[in-house]
Amino acid sequence: MQANVGRNERMIRVAVGVVLAIAGLTVTATAAQAVLFIAAAVAFVTAAAGFCPLWKVLGINTCRVK
Repeated sequence: MQANVGRNERMIRVAVGVVLAIAGLTVTATAAQAVLFIAAAVAFVTAAAGFCPLWKVLGINTCRVK
């Protein structure tokens, strides 16, 4: 896997993941919690890996390093 997520986007994804996780803790509906936690996990994993499968399919690359 070649990295396609740049540093700035990684920081944004971590911030979004934190917001989604906090929202998941405050929501009382179980289904909504599951969706928020899954979305937060996806944000954290793609930030940590530096790779986003959706960006690959769409041909987007925000990583400056080749």
